[in-house]
Amino acid sequence: MANRIQKIENNVQDIHSVAWEKLCEYVDKVAQEEREEFSPLEELGQELFSQIFTLPETISKLKKVKKVWLYGSNLKRIPPEIGQMESLEYFDPYTSYHLHWFPYEITRCKNLKDSRVSTRALYGNYKNRMDFPDLSNNPIRYLGDTVQCSICSKAMSYEETNQVWISLTVGTDVLPLLANVCSTQCWERLPQPPEGYIQFPHKGGSAVKQLPDEDEMFELEMIQQDRESNIPTESITEDDKASGNEVPVLLKLIRKLWEK
Repeated sequence: MANRIQKIENNVQDIHSVAWEKLCEYVDKVAQEEREEFSPLEELGQELFSQIFTLPETISKLKKVKKVWLYGSNLKRIPPEIGQMESLEYFDPYTSYHLHWFPYEITRCKNLKDSRVSTRALYGNYKNRMDFPDLSNNPIRYLGDTVQCSICSKAMSYEETNQVWISLTVGTDVLPLLANVCSTQCWERLPQPPEGYIQFPHKGGSAVKQLPDEDEMFELEMIQQDRESNIPTESITEDDKASGNEVPVLLKLIRKLWEK
């Protein structure tokens, strides 16, 4: 079943709030003390942390952090500066159900080998194939007026960038990533997505056709097994075949067999 295509929301964070001020202070403290773990919920408490919808760009200073704990957050996005957290090994935004995508720059965290993500909330995930928002007329904007190319780091305006979605393996999960690309050459340097996902960078929207989700794949596999095992098809009438109802009838037969 197709999912409703969402509209990208920009300006998600009130940067004048007490919660934001406390978070920025915490980032500075973690950087200065060269801590290896970043856990804003533990520092801010639930009330303030629930008001955080993005992380500050200053996370680029967290050079020693190996573990990031964002469990149960209300985050809607992560800034590209996460790619500068060079020591990051473990990333946990589990049950952050508003976090549907990540910046391409997270692939620069070469030590990141382990992650825990609520994959059903992700665009393009294999479980329910949540639709990708259309980037053509709804670009994603971060806090600044410029953005860097995700491949070569060239600074450019939002009018210059070509934003695309691409699904890649990060840690132990396949994540939908937003890439800001400055040229054809950088576009061609984007990696090949893993099998089972859209095999090319794309702009999202209704024109993008995704593979079946896990439920649809199960039904297709059952139908194939049905045909291979020669389950009687006398109950499939000519009317069913003419109306395209052969597959639902086969599914009913399969389910009856499973129930036995």
